[in-house]
Amino acid sequence: MRKLLATTVFLLAPLAVLAGDGADQQARALFDAEWQWRMQTQPEYATMVGDYRFDATLSDTTLAGLRAALAQQRRQLEQARAIERDKLTPQNQLSQDLFIYQKEQALRAAAVVPFNPQPLSSLQGIHIGLVQMVAQMPFATETDYRNYLARLDALPAHIGGLIEQMREGMRTGWVPPKAVLRGVPGMLRQLRESAVSGALGQPFRQIPATIDKPVRDALAAAGPAVLRAKVVPALQELEDFVRTEYLPAARDSIGASALPGGADYYALLAAQSGAGAMTPAEIHALGLKEVARLRALLPAAIARTGFSGSFAQFTAFANSDARLFSATPEALLARYRRIIARSAEGLPKLFSAPPRQELLVKPATILAGAEQGAAWYEAGTSDRPAAFVVNTARLDVHPLWAMETLALHEALPGHHLQAARALEVADLPAFRRYAWNAGYGEGWATYAESLGPELGMFKDPFSAFGHLNAELFRAVRLVVDTGIHAKGWTRQQALDYMNANCANPAADNEVEVDRYIAWPGQALGYKLGQLKIRALKDKAQAALGEAFDVRRFHAAILDNGPLPLPVLEQQVDLWLAGAARKSAAAPAPN
Repeated sequence: MRKLLATTVFLLAPLAVLAGDGADQQARALFDAEWQWRMQTQPEYATMVGDYRFDATLSDTTLAGLRAALAQQRRQLEQARAIERDKLTPQNQLSQDLFIYQKEQALRAAAVVPFNPQPLSSLQGIHIGLVQMVAQMPFATETDYRNYLARLDALPAHIGGLIEQMREGMRTGWVPPKAVLRGVPGMLRQLRESAVSGALGQPFRQIPATIDKPVRDALAAAGPAVLRAKVVPALQELEDFVRTEYLPAARDSIGASALPGGADYYALLAAQSGAGAMTPAEIHALGLKEVARLRALLPAAIARTGFSGSFAQFTAFANSDARLFSATPEALLARYRRIIARSAEGLPKLFSAPPRQELLVKPATILAGAEQGAAWYEAGTSDRPAAFVVNTARLDVHPLWAMETLALHEALPGHHLQAARALEVADLPAFRRYAWNAGYGEGWATYAESLGPELGMFKDPFSAFGHLNAELFRAVRLVVDTGIHAKGWTRQQALDYMNANCANPAADNEVEVDRYIAWPGQALGYKLGQLKIRALKDKAQAALGEAFDVRRFHAAILDNGPLPLPVLEQQVDLWLAGAARKSAAAPAPN
């Protein structure tokens, strides 16, 4: 449970500051107090960003806890609005705008559904997040282990709150599709049965020798004991609830539009993912247009590989020929390391500040099966390196022709450069440094794929095809996501469209469609963000002509941290106006 005295300090500190200090001081105090409150009330998130002060706790998932958090966010929004904007520095004005935007978005979503409408799916939930959280916790001292024991002891109450939320969803009609829940009981059972012998128990099997032996022995005994006494029964309770109550109550429909107020809910999710004022129908039409444009480029791309045959025949070949896949996990990891090293060598041509933070390439430690993608990015902290995490359990999702594009997206110059740069820019408040916006983050990573030729990639015709297919795949997502959630498409309609229009294996397309069902709107951010960044680049090149410097353009995109796309456009316009003035004032060459 939360420490009430500390929470009260966080609630009252900004009010006291607002009474007498300057606007910039008021703003900075509010941003810091809100961040401290967030760390305390979202301790799992705190662990993820490297703040280990609250590692002994788990978040309050009860409905009462959610209501209290929403009330606090309303107070924080009022405090932010009370600060006189015209008395702030430009950076603090931007921070105030972003702070208000974040709170308004959270409250707008809560006005539609004031709890998590989907706490569990095959992609997200305690059965995945718990293992990931343990992997992010430090285990160097006795205190670290005592924190973990306390966190495990708190798991039954945390799961009880999740069940309370799901029961509220059943009462109000906010239940997930059966399609995204069917695999969850089995995943919970697997986690429960391996609680002691698997990832949850691993810290107690690897206690460092720097801890005194009597303490090591006590911890080695206490860990399995709390796992058996607290964690296993809690997971069993959750599994039984999902199997006997929640899954039978889940809906047969798959689209968000089938939920109460679902059309407005999906439009809100789409806007948060980068759609801005675009309607789902307009996004769908844009997707169809992009698919047609990119499909027209496929025949030439296939011909360059030397393959003679149709798109369907090439797809079957590209996804089955053993020569196009790594034979072992070790070979796969080594190839990714070579690709990322080549990208790193070329970064100075495109970026004035390549990331200083270390990037590992490592195999996944979580249960990475059919539901997980080929690879993903784990952001680092001040004491934990970032990682490009590879699903080595499925070599069949790593065709050689897709690897360069995937590494550009997840590692360099995609997610790693963007996340590391946000950590390195001076004077960003923490809420901006660690922010996430799908249109910006996934849009940047998708745009980063297009920088491959300048980094020495795509020289192989198969890799060039893989890059084109990846862009086509993101366009297909616009059509399929809106088809499912706004146009009433069935799962089979979505699968048929994906299988007909991109070269991904049919089995992977099934995973993708189930992801879109489980996560409405998220898949829109990739293409919408990429198109916005590309349009801003075209605009800057046209305005500056020979004075255009791609490194300065990339700095304008990255150096304010993650931004919603409309705000990003405003900031690039400000940079462009300043760059144009400098160019006009520069003396003409002799």
